[in-house]
Amino acid sequence: MLKDYSLKIKEKAKFFKERIENFLIDKRYVSGITVIELVLILVIIIALLLIFKNQLTDLINTIFDKITSESSQI
Repeated sequence: MLKDYSLKIKEKAKFFKERIENFLIDKRYVSGITVIELVLILVIIIALLLIFKNQLTDLINTIFDKITSESSQI
């Protein structure tokens, strides 16, 4: 009876070890894709910033001018 019980424990330990190894292998693959996606998103954001640089600069200057003019009234 004790041998059967220890055999079951060994089988479950082996099963959990395999599950953990598979989980870690899957996570490495997913994290690699995530890095590629982040790099692509950054490239797109930088490209948009370069394309709309003048419009964004004008918008930010307008906002700060408005903030400065309205803060002097306080």
